[in-house]
Amino acid sequence: MTTVNLLLHPVRLRILQTLVGSEPLTTTQLRERLPDIAPATMYRHIATLAKADVLEVVSERRVRGTVERSYQVRQGEALVGEDERAAMTLEDHRQAFTAFSGALMGDFDRYLARDDAAPATEGVVYRQGAVWLTREEFDALVEEFQTAVTARAHTTPGDGRSRHMVSFVVVPDELGGVQEGEEPDADGQGDGGGDGDGGGDGGAVAGAEAGADAWAGADDGVGGRTGEGGGRAAG
Repeated sequence: MTTVNLLLHPVRLRILQTLVGSEPLTTTQLRERLPDIAPATMYRHIATLAKADVLEVVSERRVRGTVERSYQVRQGEALVGEDERAAMTLEDHRQAFTAFSGALMGDFDRYLARDDAAPATEGVVYRQGAVWLTREEFDALVEEFQTAVTARAHTTPGDGRSRHMVSFVVVPDELGGVQEGEEPDADGQGDGGGDGDGGGDGGAVAGAEAGADAWAGADDGVGGRTGEGGGRAAG
């Protein structure tokens, strides 16, 4: 089984999302957090992840004649490697993103189903912006984001902390920009730019500026927590 298929199966992805950034959990505790997953299915997929060394057993204890194990994610194994990612087909990416976005939608639906859900005050953010970047600038952006999250990944429950899920999606936009080698006109359009519903390159520039404003206005966004631990998702 490839790492992509292993990690992005819808049930296994939910198990991993529940464990990431959490204290070690037993299968019973995972079932409490994911009650819609049948017990036999839960046990089977935990066994699959443990066999692949994505989950590790951090403690064991005997409970009524059986061994109860607590699991945590091995962060270094819960990643798709560069070589495997480079070998993914377009359809592989489509299926992987479908599983990822489906799990994100499921988390949000479960949050909204809570009786105490209060999106206006709890910190949910879903927002999209656009930026113009060279490859080097793009790599720096991704590294900055990963560094910011990783620096906070080892904090522990308590001291007023609540668990937040952070999701990060970047998609190239080839439809509305000045092509490489072109210079924008004074109105922001490239040599082939148009206006009105035709879009043209000027529309992309305006979209980039609007996106920047949207990010800057983060304090005015709606709030909430995603999933069982709460989450802040920036798209």
